[in-house]
Amino acid sequence: MDPTLAQSVGVDISKDFLDVAFHPAGETARFANDAKGQRALIKRLGARELARVVFEATGAYHRLFERTLAEAGLPLVKVNPRQARRFAQATGKLAKTDRCDAAMLARMGSALQLTPRPVVNQTIDEMRELLNARDALIKDRVAALNRRKNALSPLVKRQLADRLRQIDSQIEAIDRQQQNLRSADPQIAQRFEILTSIPGMGDITANALIAEMPKLGDLEQGEAACLAGLAPFAKDTGKSSAPRSIRGGRAKARRALYMPALCAIKFNPQCKAKYHALIKAGKAPKVALVAVMRKLIILANALLRDQRKWAHNAP
Repeated sequence: MDPTLAQSVGVDISKDFLDVAFHPAGETARFANDAKGQRALIKRLGARELARVVFEATGAYHRLFERTLAEAGLPLVKVNPRQARRFAQATGKLAKTDRCDAAMLARMGSALQLTPRPVVNQTIDEMRELLNARDALIKDRVAALNRRKNALSPLVKRQLADRLRQIDSQIEAIDRQQQNLRSADPQIAQRFEILTSIPGMGDITANALIAEMPKLGDLEQGEAACLAGLAPFAKDTGKSSAPRSIRGGRAKARRALYMPALCAIKFNPQCKAKYHALIKAGKAPKVALVAVMRKLIILANALLRDQRKWAHNAP
């Protein structure tokens, strides 16, 4: 094997280990998933010509790995675990071990010629973590409210009231921290101002789009809709044609656009006209609302691309 041939490297990340595979060299290795192990991995990778280092998004396990290797200037590719598994199934590889997964990721990177992308900055990572924590607190609040409706014991009622006050306080703290992070980063602060200039789009939605879709503004309009999971997919075969449907994409960003779309069909002239035109054409209200959500994400992408705020008479 030519040692100068650029390698696609697959890394399977677990709590304790980093399993590494090189393609087409066929080499494998294992390192501890800690600071010392990551330094050893960087040293090993630095001795080879690399096309890309492919790994799956695994939440807390991949974050330190991603940040450390990015600081070393390595070409990183983060992939969706579901897509990686589908690739393995398509190649007939049904076995699933850490070593097999690393080899599959390396092969996937080579076969699909995956392009390395820069890692999002630390502020975006922190905003995303806060967004996840806020979503969890909202679910806790709904559950506590439901339990309070059925509670009979005075003690349970007091405990639930205390819990609700605690949840509200924690949500307020998260919102303040989100604001502090935005204020400390002029680029993110500008993106926030542009997004919140759109009628119906408030702080929570803007935070969600900034955290979940950091590339918004650098995408084509179709790519923006697909990334938010708002692009209708065709399902036609032969003479049959099934109704179009949406799926995939960034679910949190999509959910965050639901309430702004309801506001937009009342207060945004363009969205209001589109919604009523679709209803008049016989579309179901839900379908028309999704179309407005898609229009909002495309509008947000265009405004961020042009670095301008929404204006009533703007195209």
